[in-house]
Amino acid sequence: QVQLVESGGGLVQAGGSLRLSCAASGRTFSDVAMAWFRQAPGKEREFVAAIWWSGASADYAASVKGRFTISRDNAKNTVYLQMNNLKPEDTAVYYCAGYGGRYYSTGEIPTNWGQGTQVTVSS
Repeated sequence: QVQLVESGGGLVQAGGSLRLSCAASGRTFSDVAMAWFRQAPGKEREFVAAIWWSGASADYAASVKGRFTISRDNAKNTVYLQMNNLKPEDTAVYYCAGYGGRYYSTGEIPTNWGQGTQVTVSS
């Protein structure tokens, strides 16, 4: 199974930017779709963005569309989440996750999860 390790979280002011990275170990990274989820205090974990194995297609939650960009570099076994124009409501633990195959369906829950990285946006 692919192991996932997130990095890049931190404290940023509203309107600022952060780029999260998720380094994956294992030979199957390039064959699976990847996603970012987040969980704010007292709330359920929610979908943020997902990307096909090839990077050819991506989807976003309505709350982040136009501000966040998911990308991947299969040669580096890494998936990224570029977050711009951050808002206090983006404060959460962000999780990198891998699906079971090259594509994903709406609402599908990934099978493999990282430990998460904290993002805090101050107003």
